[in-house]
Amino acid sequence: MGTKRKEIIKREKQIRSMPVSISKRNEDEKEKMVVEGYAVRFNEPTVLFKFDGLEYKEIIKPEALNHADLSDVPFKYNHSDNVMIMARTRSKTLTLNIDSEGLFIRAELANTTAGRDLYELIKRGDVDRMSFAFTIEDEDYDIETHTYTIRSIDKLFDVAAVDFPAYDNTSISARKSSALELERSREIDLEKSADEKRKKELLLKLRLGGVFNE
Repeated sequence: MGTKRKEIIKREKQIRSMPVSISKRNEDEKEKMVVEGYAVRFNEPTVLFKFDGLEYKEIIKPEALNHADLSDVPFKYNHSDNVMIMARTRSKTLTLNIDSEGLFIRAELANTTAGRDLYELIKRGDVDRMSFAFTIEDEDYDIETHTYTIRSIDKLFDVAAVDFPAYDNTSISARKSSALELERSREIDLEKSADEKRKKELLLKLRLGGVFNE
């Protein structure tokens, strides 16, 4: 029996934070406030949660963004809708570049109070993480390694500079329940298989012992 199962939770908005830095870029135009960094890292296991002494991880494959909707992606602070957006792909103030390592972003922050404040926090190192919000199109789950592998992302909603990286607790809770359900289902299958094996071995012993001989 294979150890990989297709995941059943699809198209729920997910939020992931990468342990990477945002760095201020040196610009000739001193008036521009430009920041850059990786919002997504490929093939790097990220621990989603821990349960019963085990780590449950997630890996994003390099092909995951091949067909993703990247048509209108804003750059935010902490994914908040209560703060005006800082940059946007539609206005070409945010650029997204997919390379061998992941999704690299470059944002020219708006010259607003919020934009200037965020730029200052990034320069000081108070804000040094990147996060992204997305939905999943296709993934599978490896029961042996307790690892989700995301093979296709449906839509990228936004990227954000974050001070306290955190996952969306609702989506993680759902994935935790799903993982444990899949593992319990496999345990039941293995128990049934073991029971069938024991029955066959018992019948064979009985036949060899002449119990069923006529």
